[in-house]
Amino acid sequence: MTTRRRKIIFKILRWIHKLPSRQLMIGLSVIVGFLAGIVAMIIRGLVKELEHLLTAGFSVDYYNYMYVIYPAIGILLTLLFIKYLLRQPVRDGVPSVLYAISKQHGLIKPHNNYSSIITSTLTVAFGGSVGLEGPTVITGSAIGSNIGRLLGLNYKQTVALLGMASAAAMSAIFKAPIAAIVFALEIILFDMTMTALVPLLIASIVAVLTTYFFQGLDVLYPMKGISVFQLYETPYYIGLGIFTALISAYFIKFYVWAGRLFDKLKGWFLKFLLGSSALGLIIFLLPSLYGEGYGAINKAMEGDLSFIFDNSLFYFYHGKMGITLLLLFSIILFKVVATTLTFRSGGIGGVFAPTLFIGTMSGLFFVTVANHYGMTDLPVSNFAMVGMAGMLAGVIHAPLTSIFLIAEVTGGYELFLPIMLVATTSYSLTRFLSPRSIYTIQLKKRGDVLTHHKDKSLLSLMNVKEHIETDFSKVHIDASLGDLVKIIADSHRNIFPVVDDEDNFYGFIILDQIRHIMFQPEFYDTVKVKNLMMKPSSIVYIDDDMETVAQKFQHSGKYNLVVLDGDKYVGFVSRANVFSHYRDLLKDFSEE
Repeated sequence: MTTRRRKIIFKILRWIHKLPSRQLMIGLSVIVGFLAGIVAMIIRGLVKELEHLLTAGFSVDYYNYMYVIYPAIGILLTLLFIKYLLRQPVRDGVPSVLYAISKQHGLIKPHNNYSSIITSTLTVAFGGSVGLEGPTVITGSAIGSNIGRLLGLNYKQTVALLGMASAAAMSAIFKAPIAAIVFALEIILFDMTMTALVPLLIASIVAVLTTYFFQGLDVLYPMKGISVFQLYETPYYIGLGIFTALISAYFIKFYVWAGRLFDKLKGWFLKFLLGSSALGLIIFLLPSLYGEGYGAINKAMEGDLSFIFDNSLFYFYHGKMGITLLLLFSIILFKVVATTLTFRSGGIGGVFAPTLFIGTMSGLFFVTVANHYGMTDLPVSNFAMVGMAGMLAGVIHAPLTSIFLIAEVTGGYELFLPIMLVATTSYSLTRFLSPRSIYTIQLKKRGDVLTHHKDKSLLSLMNVKEHIETDFSKVHIDASLGDLVKIIADSHRNIFPVVDDEDNFYGFIILDQIRHIMFQPEFYDTVKVKNLMMKPSSIVYIDDDMETVAQKFQHSGKYNLVVLDGDKYVGFVSRANVFSHYRDLLKDFSEE
């Protein structure tokens, strides 16, 4: 870069930093919204073209063995790209954004600007049973994060950029600007002020306008025959909410169980081999599980059951209700398995699309059983659509996002009441059956994340290592009282940790508790430190999160707690310093 170009960039950056924060964030929201819209179109377009290239020649009335092979090819290409070209991990979309906010000061590695586009395209286009919203969110958020890094923005501004980018990505990929804002507020951000809300709105609007400009105004899942809600249908919608809650809990618990199983396998290739082989077999038997499954969703919402048999071994059983319901229920159960196997074998994608797919099929199964065996005449399209809201509310524990998203992606605003009824019922029951959402489970091994409990959220931003004080004079375990008095004379602290030559911690001495003998020289040689020291009632370990530390301060009533790394002495943490930092964070996040 030439000296002149550097000077120009420096002048631009200096001018940007002189802008008031509000105007700066509004300007950046337009940029982030536009870029997120472009990212969404690139990912969706690449997958559509590649998937068409791979499957265009398949006959609808005949099975195809390529369904067995394609998912393994896509996942293998994804793994080879990550392992040998990128050489850095590519993690799940939304959980990665939450982790960046909680543990990485809002910073996302630059490779996420493009790596999720490549890996998710390979995974989904070749049949991986996951979605594109997660990769779109992490890509948009990475762009926002790196803009913040380039401009030298502070933590609060960077987090706001991540929120804007996440909302913009969701708005663009689903063409749902209202749901995208609710998603950002319900999942990504907390303690949002009205000042910060305006850029979020702008980013979401710009993103959806960008996709409208290039792709038209059509909704993602157009509803062609919405029936007016009838009061007598209420018990059936409550029943659907209960059913989707049970399927949601099954999804979450199977995902956890499969994760533990795959964690026991050694090496990436074995996980890939077993996972992709099982995935290919499942998709061969149930081809509607291939990729995101948007075509199957649209047919299901029209009440068209032909997608169950298309391209499958069971094509000639079309029209037999018993087999149809059995296969439809199998699709619901095995979509969970296929999605989990895609992730566990190394594929990259999101959970929104699979969740919407399962929700649609759950609603379709529920209403078909009710109409066929219960002698009812419930509107099939309504229940297939509303099932999406129940499933999404249960799996991601975000009922408001579910309600607005389903209304927007289908254009089904007339069914707002049943959508609310099913989403609320499903969310409430799923929270009882599985207190953690799929996102918090994905992050369990990587540390706690921001929540909408403000105390926990602020504490999660703090780190034990940043608050350790090491200016305490150490005393050797074999020292005498005389040795201790010499150390006390040169110390400005009143606590003295007792250690050995290897810094193994044994206890500590408090000055006030030995004051009665420290001025009696006759005890200097005879009294040993090991006989004077105390054992701590509460110990902080270096890997503890700050919520745990705060609880230890509260329960012990102490003002200083020792910090250990295993058995090794590290230092002390002070109640005053920890809560002083907490107050500073609270003030920063609460400023308008």
